[in-house]
Amino acid sequence: MAKAKTKKKTIWSRLTGVEDEEIENQEVTEEIEVEDKVEVDESDESEVKPKPQIKEDSVSVQKEEKEDADKEDWMEENYEGQLSVDVYQTEDKIIIKSTIAGVKPEDVDVSIENDMLTIRGQRRLEETISEENYFYQECYWGGFSRSIILPLEVVTDKIDASLKDGVLTVALPKAKKSKGISIKVKKED
Repeated sequence: MAKAKTKKKTIWSRLTGVEDEEIENQEVTEEIEVEDKVEVDESDESEVKPKPQIKEDSVSVQKEEKEDADKEDWMEENYEGQLSVDVYQTEDKIIIKSTIAGVKPEDVDVSIENDMLTIRGQRRLEETISEENYFYQECYWGGFSRSIILPLEVVTDKIDASLKDGVLTVALPKAKKSKGISIKVKKED
């Protein structure tokens, strides 16, 4: 008994119902827009040279150079590093912890306004080291800040902040929950 050979269909042909041979035999007639003008050297027809466009190219080169300079200087323009924080609650407090190693307590400011707590400070490099002497330079030196929207109301005049072993801990006592009261609506005549 002889087996008949059947050609396997591709996924495309199964989904569209168009046979692969039909696709291969079709001519592509899309027009392609070419942005660069091309100049052919008459002496050697095999070589195609792009025609220089000085005006547009010089502007785009200047833009690229400016963008590169901006990328290099991104940390020099009043950049503040952002702190990582843990925020959790106990029965009567909200606790915020952040690692800020190398910072003195007098270089840290903790403030609260409405429902937002802000930690701001400065990590100072005590010595001057030239760039060429670094093998790696991964530590961040300079200003840092972090603002946290508090999930609950707190008693602002009893907030406590302490720095121990490079870990800043801010303890915010929860405000007593006010009891809901019902307000009777009067009928106006």
